[in-house]
Parts: sequence; structure tokens; C-alpha cells
Amino acid sequence: MENNWRDQPTDDWRAFGVSILGTFMSTLDAGIVNTALPTIGAGFGAGVSGVQWVVAGYFLVISCLLPLFGRMGDMYGRKRMVQFGFFIFAAASAGCGAAPTLWALVGARLVQGLGAAMLMANGPGIIMTAFPGPTRGRALGLVGLTVGLGSLAGPGLGGVVIQAMGWRSVFYLTVPVALLGLALAQRFLPRQERRQDETLDLAGAALFAIGMVGLLLAVTRGHEWGWTSAAVLCGLCVALGAFSGFALWERRCPHPMIDLSLFRVWPFLSGNVAAFLAFMAMFCNAILLPFYLHDMLGLEPGVMGLVLSSLPLAMAVSAPASGYLSERVNFATLTSCGLFIMCCGLAQLALLSPQSALWRVYLGQMTVGFGAGVFMSPNNNSVLSSAPQEKVGLVGGVLALVRNVGMVSGIALAITVFEGCQAREFSLGAPAQEAFMAGFRAALFTGAALACAAGGLSLLRRRLFAQNPKRSDCTALPEDL
Repeated sequence: MENNWRDQPTDDWRAFGVSILGTFMSTLDAGIVNTALPTIGAGFGAGVSGVQWVVAGYFLVISCLLPLFGRMGDMYGRKRMVQFGFFIFAAASAGCGAAPTLWALVGARLVQGLGAAMLMANGPGIIMTAFPGPTRGRALGLVGLTVGLGSLAGPGLGGVVIQAMGWRSVFYLTVPVALLGLALAQRFLPRQERRQDETLDLAGAALFAIGMVGLLLAVTRGHEWGWTSAAVLCGLCVALGAFSGFALWERRCPHPMIDLSLFRVWPFLSGNVAAFLAFMAMFCNAILLPFYLHDMLGLEPGVMGLVLSSLPLAMAVSAPASGYLSERVNFATLTSCGLFIMCCGLAQLALLSPQSALWRVYLGQMTVGFGAGVFMSPNNNSVLSSAPQEKVGLVGGVLALVRNVGMVSGIALAITVFEGCQAREFSLGAPAQEAFMAGFRAALFTGAALACAAGGLSLLRRRLFAQNPKRSDCTALPEDL
């Protein structure tokens, strides 16, 4: 079918600025809120089991709604969705700051997740529209820089703000940023005509949301409830049933929420699988390294923050350079190199001991971050370029969903491997330090194996693309150097 979808001309870098403002706000907010959780718990007299929903509820809403809001951006216009996203995020942030109880705070965070999902799902589509030519790679590279800087600034800024003005201020801080984004979106984003020939697939959206809730509850709580417990098995059964019904419905629906035929496009499928494995690998490290730094090396929180910040700093340096190179070098070469670099960094961290020098931790973190930056920009470019223009919002939502589910799955896998190996060592009479290190090494080597598997898939992508460059709708890519 001929593509009649057209955007009005726009100033590309101004539109890009609107997109990355939403990205920066979302990543910054995540880091700040995580820093505030102990203070929030103390303020409301709540334990970890209650406070965790401040983060978990936000994440669940985002994961359930990303494809829907990407699809709505394609249908109704990304400008409208981004404006609604900024407005909802601002209002919900104010509600979070004024929350009188913990569960009022959780409710406001659910609404905040609604706004964040609108921004995250439509940001890539804005960039794809604003940069249709060869400069798209460097624009996507700058998105990686923005994510790195937001992740880098969040924990440190959160600590300063909380100490000076209390935990409520971290939510009020994002209100003026979101209102600024709303004003800039109104001024600089192009208007799009509503697609009158399509309807929104609400039944598919409901089935998808039910499946995601069941899956994520089972994955995130599996190590706590037990992987064979009734609650986890029930969640997995709900997910299996809902996703099966979703797949059947999407094949029959005249205007499906997710066009399943996209998964027959090799760059789309392989790029999303590689991203899922890469984020699982990264978060095997992210969840356990803080415990190593605190329990094994005895570092103070300030020093721990500096060590952990080295990963997003390296990512912020490598992502723009990789994005620029993706305009000239076969994307599969860059993604493979990035994933194998990440694998080496995780293996290096897995070889740490309680007596290791701190520079080895810095080196491992920066190696992982450098590899992640090299991988992400060209991978996102290849996935987004593999879809027709009228579906780029949906593809952006799927990319963000894969990232979030990969993070959660990586954390769950790391904790499961860590606790299993630690329990085995304890049963053999090993002291606590040895048991910890056995579980730590096993989990990080698992992450390294995931990164290596993703790198192998990317090498296969390069070989298959070279053999048959017309196997997808992907834009033409330069031959590798």
C-alpha cells in the first residue's frame, strides 16, 4: 500500500531538543527517585515492600502502555501525544510532591508513568521525522549522550536536593522542566493530520496490558516468592493466556495495535532481540555491583556514587561517536564490536576479588559503558529504519518496551543466579565472603555470556545483510570498512 503519511516541515534540531528534553527528564527523574526511596520510607514509616511500589508501579504503567502510545502517536500525531505527556508528567509530579500518604504517592507515580510512556514512545519517531537524511545516526547518538548524562546526574543531584530541601523537592524539581517541554513542543513540533482511515485497537491494548502485568509481576517477584510458587505460576499463566489471545486478535484486527508482520523483518527482529539481551547483561551488573562495593570493599556512599557514575559517563562519550560512525559503517559491525566490548567489561568485573584495587572496578565499569554506547546508537538506527514511516512511533514504543523488560529480566536473572550459588556455597560450609563472591562471579559471567550471545547475533545480522541486502525495508547501509 502506498504511504500517504506526511509530516509538515520542521526545524530538525529544535524538534530534536524537545525530544531529548523528555528523555533527559525521564532518566534524571528515575535516578533522583531511587536515591530518595530510603528517605521516603522513613518519612511514611514504611518498609521496603511498600516503598518498592513507588518504582515498580511507575515501571509497570510504562511497560503496559508504550506500544499503545506509540501507535496513537502514529494515528493522532506525535505532537499531540508529547504535549499530553509533558502536561500529565508535570501535574503528576506536583501530585507526588504533595502526596499525604505512601499510597497517594504510588497513585501519583502511576499517573506520572502515563506521561512518561507518552514521551518515551514518541521521542524516537520525532527524531526519525526530523532527521530523514544521513545525519540521523549522529542525532540518535546524541540521544545516547542524553541518557548517559541524565543517569549520571540523577543520583548526585538527588542526594544534594534531598539533603537541602527534603524528598518532596525531587518531584517538584521536574514540574518546571515538564512545563518548559510543553511550551517547546507547542512551538517547535510539526502538526500532523489525524489518520481518519484507522481505528484504535483497544481490545488488543487491554490484552497486551494484562499480559505485561502478569509477566512483570512474576519476573520481578520470582526470586522473593519462589519461582515455583502459586503466585508466580499464576502470573505466568495469565501472561501466556493474554499474549496468546493478543496474537490471535492482532491477526484478525483490521487495524492492530502492533503489526506482527514487522517481526518478519530481519533488522527489526534481530535488533530487538540483541537489545533485550544487551540490557539483561548490563543489569546483571547494575543490581549487584553496589553490594560488592559496600560489602566487600567497604566504600562510603559518596565514593560508591563516583564508581557507579563511571559507566554512564563512558556511555555518554561513546554513544555520539558511534552514532556518527553509523552513518558511514555497517551498523552490524558497530553493534557487534560494542557487545563484545561489553562482554569483556563484564568478564573483567566478574574476576574481581575482595582485595581488588579500585581502579579495576573503574576500568570494568567504563569498559561496559563504552561498549553499551557503541552498541545502542547504530542498533536503534537499524531498528527504526527497518519500518515504514507511518509505523515509526509504534517501533519506538517497542524499542523502549524491549529496553524496560530487558532491565527487569536481567535483574531477576542476576538475583536468581546469585542467590542460588550463594546458597550452594553456604551448604558446603563456605564463609559469607566466599559465598558472596561465588554468587557475584556467577551472575556477572552470566551477564557476559548474554552480551556475547547478542554479539554473535549481530555478527549474523551483518553476514545475512551482506548476502541479501533486500531482505527488509531497511534503508540502504554503507559497506563495512
